[in-house]
Amino acid sequence: MSEYLISAAELGGVLSSVLVIDARWRLAGPPGIDDYRAAHIPGAVYIDLDEALSGSGGGGRAGGRHPLPSAEAFQAAMRLAGVSSGVPVVVYDDRDALPAARTWWSLRYFGHDQVRVLDGGYPAWQRAGLPVTPEVPAIAPGDFTARPGGMPLLDAGAAASLAASGTLIDVRAAERYRGETEPIDPVAGHIPGAVNLPITETANPDGTFRSAGELAAAFAALGVPRSGSGVGAYCGSGVTAARGVLALAIAGVPAALYVGSWSDWISDPARPIATDIDTGTHTAGR
Repeated sequence: MSEYLISAAELGGVLSSVLVIDARWRLAGPPGIDDYRAAHIPGAVYIDLDEALSGSGGGGRAGGRHPLPSAEAFQAAMRLAGVSSGVPVVVYDDRDALPAARTWWSLRYFGHDQVRVLDGGYPAWQRAGLPVTPEVPAIAPGDFTARPGGMPLLDAGAAASLAASGTLIDVRAAERYRGETEPIDPVAGHIPGAVNLPITETANPDGTFRSAGELAAAFAALGVPRSGSGVGAYCGSGVTAARGVLALAIAGVPAALYVGSWSDWISDPARPIATDIDTGTHTAGR
């Protein structure tokens, strides 16, 4: 049984002894709660990424579109969801493990060390022929206490240093990294010195993670040291990159997350921006 992932069959066998979190969410909507109300894994509780896993900020301000919530706010949200210390948590989403990985990372960062992601998400559960239900369970409040610092974290300054002296991985699509297009944020490009590995390259066609060996080889091709020393990941707003950190963990490489990511980086017009269009750098305000 993996420290980080659990299969549908494995989860079916321990369902009564874990807390299952349904984290289905889409950047452009509709809200995942509608899918949860239609059908979900029996006993699962729902959390919304924007409400439970993000703090105030966004809108291009410092902190990015999905900034880290305060310890107090995160603790309150997790207790409301029934999270308790010592009770294992399994989290799932629609398939791609983006919001699930952000939930995994957040719980680990705030001190819950028994968290795994359902590999392949809700579709894997359905493919296994396991039961689903629209019944919303009664939730007993949990006793989880948030203690920040359980996972390495980057701010803009640390991300810049890592890009210069270590390995900072941009997990966005290659065309966004190159600065050819930017469908979400107002400025295109990447952090100077960062390397690119699109998050899609960490997944099998069915949405499950590639094997530990395959992931290790992909990261090694970027120059990532197996020790994990000096490795970090970022994306647009710290959601997709959380899957990158999870993929690195599966490969045996501990890595830091730049939670604010690109949306935070460009909030300061003085920060340099690199593109592969002009092979140079400029500032966010130009």
